[in-house]
Amino acid sequence: MRLPTIFRRSAEPNSWSGSAHPVTMASIGAAPESAAVSLVEAENLAVALACVNVISSNIAAFPVLVYRRQGAERIEVAGHWLSRLVRYGPNPDQVWGALIESAVASVELHGNALLEIVRDDGATITGLRFIPWPWVAMQLLPSGRVAFDVYQPTLPGAGTIKRRLLGDDVIHLKDRSDDGLIGRSRLSRARDVLRTATSQQTFARSFLDRGAQPSGVISHPGNMTEQQRGSLRQSFEERHRGAANAGKALILDGGLTWTAMQVSPEDAELLNSRRFAVEEIARVYGVPPPMIGDLSHGTFTNSREAARWFGQFTLTPRVRRLEAELNRGLFGYGSRYEVEFDMSSLLRSDPETRWASHKIAIDTGVLDTDEVREIEGYNPRGTGEPEVPSA
Repeated sequence: MRLPTIFRRSAEPNSWSGSAHPVTMASIGAAPESAAVSLVEAENLAVALACVNVISSNIAAFPVLVYRRQGAERIEVAGHWLSRLVRYGPNPDQVWGALIESAVASVELHGNALLEIVRDDGATITGLRFIPWPWVAMQLLPSGRVAFDVYQPTLPGAGTIKRRLLGDDVIHLKDRSDDGLIGRSRLSRARDVLRTATSQQTFARSFLDRGAQPSGVISHPGNMTEQQRGSLRQSFEERHRGAANAGKALILDGGLTWTAMQVSPEDAELLNSRRFAVEEIARVYGVPPPMIGDLSHGTFTNSREAARWFGQFTLTPRVRRLEAELNRGLFGYGSRYEVEFDMSSLLRSDPETRWASHKIAIDTGVLDTDEVREIEGYNPRGTGEPEVPSA
């Protein structure tokens, strides 16, 4: 079987490959170099940046719970070591939310993300560390295992720190894969969509930088001297230029007439094309346009439904894959423990639906009042008299 170019066989299972530069996903299935769109260009597109931000920041904001399976029951383990990492931070440089946000954003941009599992001398997990994907080169070893060679840059002129991590040392998060080993980014699958959007943005920027588009024309039936034209231009700008003078009445004499410039059909077509590019990239990421600030077709009703759609069809599949990878990497197969992202916070902005659900749960006996109070962050009501604080 022919391997993708990202994989290189090593002579020894744990030997260093000696490669001078990491190989990334950018070279797999890529279009010609002249047609490629870099990640810097992609993130310069407001819609692409907004899609990545809204997905990664929302997933990072979900509370994380650890459960233990006991027969048919699941029992929350509040004092689990992973719960402590979530509360106090997985490494000295990042809190839990920042770690997850970086990892999810890396998956959306690169198709892959790598989290190093930090252990002490007794092999106990003590933390997690995010490794930027451009630092990583993957290798398929003769044993069939996958190795991750990390080229970590240091101070300018000091070179790079090279080290190898094996599958047990990392949590490898990935987008949909073509070979089961490495994820492929949505940006690489939709190169034409990205290239069209970046070309439109480049044209619009060049037009603004180099083009001249007056708002209107003042016409005179006869000929004017250079001094008359200069005097007219100066008096017009002093009276009507700037936001403070917007809307002032225009008074012309001497046969002068004002003709407003309209948007040309070509400019209107460019505007429509850029709006369509926003919708296209939103489709690539599966994000409803109202979630990224595109309210051109939005109303209060469909924006509210878009938020539900976003949670169900955009976030849920990503969160379930993230949970599965964390469970496999941190607990291993057959473990009684499992991690879960609590997505009920999506209903925080919809109190009517949330409290209606609580009422149904209480009426049907699924939950009791104290359990609902716990979900909402309140202490149990209790049965005794309220405690009176001492003076």
